[in-house]
Amino acid sequence: MTSEHIVIVGAGIVGAATAIWLRRAGMAVTLVDKGAPGMGASYGNGCILASSSVVPVTGPGLLAKGPAYLADPNFPLFLRWSYLPKLVPWLVRYLSHANSGDTRRISQGLTTIVGDSLEQHQALTRGTDVAKWVCESEYSFVYKDRAAFEADAFSWQLRADAGFVPELVEGGAVQEREPILGPNAGLLAVLKNHGFILNPGAYVQALVGLLEQLGGRFVRAEVKDFDVSGGQISAVETTVGRIACDKAVISSGVWSKALMGKLGLSVPLEAERGYHIVYREPSQRPNNPMMLAAGKFVATAMDQGLRCAGIVEFGGLSETRSKAPLALLRKKVKEFFPALTATGEEEWLGFRPAPTDSLPLIGELGQSGVFAAFGHHHIGLTGGPKTGRLVADMITGQHSNHDMRPFQPKRFAKG
Repeated sequence: MTSEHIVIVGAGIVGAATAIWLRRAGMAVTLVDKGAPGMGASYGNGCILASSSVVPVTGPGLLAKGPAYLADPNFPLFLRWSYLPKLVPWLVRYLSHANSGDTRRISQGLTTIVGDSLEQHQALTRGTDVAKWVCESEYSFVYKDRAAFEADAFSWQLRADAGFVPELVEGGAVQEREPILGPNAGLLAVLKNHGFILNPGAYVQALVGLLEQLGGRFVRAEVKDFDVSGGQISAVETTVGRIACDKAVISSGVWSKALMGKLGLSVPLEAERGYHIVYREPSQRPNNPMMLAAGKFVATAMDQGLRCAGIVEFGGLSETRSKAPLALLRKKVKEFFPALTATGEEEWLGFRPAPTDSLPLIGELGQSGVFAAFGHHHIGLTGGPKTGRLVADMITGQHSNHDMRPFQPKRFAKG
């Protein structure tokens, strides 16, 4: 019996995981990307396997508070105002979910994808050399005091609903637990059963190397179109030629929007511009990854140094970095880590794929044989292996116990 040939478009964490699970199931697999594996959004995230990331940005009250956030130079939300006219249609739909009911529904969907992230990464890499990149850890949310923590009660209720209840550490015990923190950190909300990746870019590259060891193939090329002339996918057209296939998976992050357009589906997805700074040879490192709640950034000790990642900016796909987001990130790092010094810094800008309802697109487009696996917003690294496993199960005919309806790609189709 000849196995099916699956072409996967996009060699980030989602595409690499999908390819490996399919190859393990006996499928012939070709992974295609116009760039090197793992060098898109997968490269620049906060490194954290944040299983508790079940709270969407569009929480209750955002609609009323949003303008004030944008006007506040100390709040980590930025907009390139020249881009606003293009952003408005997406923004209106995005903000329509900023209510309690939608937030709870979205949170339940996110829990499906990220709730067991550490176990999914371990399952993906178990028994291979790639496992060395996956580390178990706690994950701490840092607050000024108990009042600041209690002001975040709605978010913590959503996390509790997903099974994540924190240990609270207060007063001087905070600095005993995490000496890198300055005196303005008065409470830690500590979660167990989390993890982080020592170097996300190298990790994804190693996963693609594992795919090749398993008999899969990586092709560096740009995808130009899909041949679905008979109602089902028969080939992917690339800059290095036509690749015949039985099924295809689109997992190209923010670039998936244009590819879906070629298949007749308009996806309301925007690029959320995300920044990080890596502090080389830092004088201090956190003992575990942490989210600095007041600064809305995460800090993780990784093999390149201390990576501080966060800040939200809307402004399209321009590669030009804005000065203000990076300046604010440096300011917040100094506030929370006042004694930190480093021998150098690396700045990075990347593009998170943000659908209007904060849920990824996972599933088949009708009966076309084309599957979507993108739109993970802030949870791409965290949810990549689970997404890959779910898509591989769909393709191989395995039945999931999960309700996949919230992720249906056709939910955005008109009519």
